[in-house]
Amino acid sequence: MINENLILETINMIKLYNLDIRTVTLALSLRDCISEDIDIVCEKIYKKITKYAKNLVEYANDLENDYSIPIINKRIAVTPVSIIGESCKNPDYVKIARTLDKAAVDVGVNFIGGFSALVEKGFSKGDKLLMDAIPEALAVTERVCSSINLASSKAGINMDAVLKMAETIKKAAELTKDKDGIGAAKLVCFCNSANDNPFMAGAYCGFGEPECALNVGVSGPGVVRAAIEAMPADADMSELANRIKQIAYKITTTGELVGRKLAKRLDIPFGVIDLSLAPTPAEGDSVAGIFQAMGLEHAGAHGTTAALAMLNDAVKKGGIMASSHVGGLSGAFIPVSEDAGMIEAAANGYLTFDKLEAMTSVCSVGLDMIAIPGNTPESTIAGIIADEMAIGMINKKTTAVRIIPVVGKGVGDKVVYGGLLGEAPIMPVNTLSSANFVNRGGRIPAPIHSLNN
Repeated sequence: MINENLILETINMIKLYNLDIRTVTLALSLRDCISEDIDIVCEKIYKKITKYAKNLVEYANDLENDYSIPIINKRIAVTPVSIIGESCKNPDYVKIARTLDKAAVDVGVNFIGGFSALVEKGFSKGDKLLMDAIPEALAVTERVCSSINLASSKAGINMDAVLKMAETIKKAAELTKDKDGIGAAKLVCFCNSANDNPFMAGAYCGFGEPECALNVGVSGPGVVRAAIEAMPADADMSELANRIKQIAYKITTTGELVGRKLAKRLDIPFGVIDLSLAPTPAEGDSVAGIFQAMGLEHAGAHGTTAALAMLNDAVKKGGIMASSHVGGLSGAFIPVSEDAGMIEAAANGYLTFDKLEAMTSVCSVGLDMIAIPGNTPESTIAGIIADEMAIGMINKKTTAVRIIPVVGKGVGDKVVYGGLLGEAPIMPVNTLSSANFVNRGGRIPAPIHSLNN
């Protein structure tokens, strides 16, 4: 029997509260593109991407019209590129990045991820060459995104790689200073990175993934906020959590429906659905707005971490009942520049760097899209990265750092990127030196609970 109320509720989620499919991401293995000749590698990469992704945008747009559900981004994630170029006699990772960018433009996707390396335990030749190439690669391309996994709960933290990435972030920002350091906005450092994450800048096609699959990322913080605001003012925490679970179930069901339909049309396997609540700068589409609906004056108030923990857990519990193929990151994102409420909280001083770090211990993914003064020392950036890697390593969860040292700007200024990247005030960072600590290098050992075989 058709339930009229459920139909109307779903329509309202889409039209009034910004429910959308945040991304459909085609994950594609490039392992068969390896060759000793860089020109052959690039030719194989271009042909394979354009073969598999040629209909992705068209079919996604058709489904968007068929179901009246917005699909905001169409993306591609490929095998970590450090591996693909490693066997070349004349490796040129910037040339590979240009090839990825051209393929992305030609098939019409928004971003392509996988200019990546996994170095939590050490570097291979290809890893080092790719990391050296990142700043230029991000400066000369429009749609390429890069990620480096620096740590894991099994391996510990590669502090040599942390130092290298602090230097790389500064260079990426410097080479794109005419665009407020947007190169650094396309670069993320991970602990425990996920092989099937559909979100940028961290998406790549992991080693255990199939030849090709479609992964879907859903959104809907505006829907959750509206549902909480509609509840009685005296509803207790258990009632709030149950309502969030109910909404997460519906959001997940909607996302999987669209994802499976698209995968079938593309004749590829459906991969996973990522349950993450990904905000946008749009009015009402804010994770910070959910905190206010729960009763906090604003994001950053004492209690924010507890509210985020409950939100994250309830979203996962509701989503896991709706799908047997949940993966990716699956939680609540707190990117400062991409969330209107977070932007306001940071601009007003309600939300500090230290509070954001505390919140990352209970959410997905980490310190995300935070603009900092351009003169911040590399050693301070390395300390920030190390702290976030430690939270992920000890808690056996994915954490990440995507910060932008904006050249020529300081606290009191702001950056404006537009679109989903939004805008952000320059946030102050601790000015105490981390240099002697981070410059020790080496590897911080994995915690004792890594010995769980």
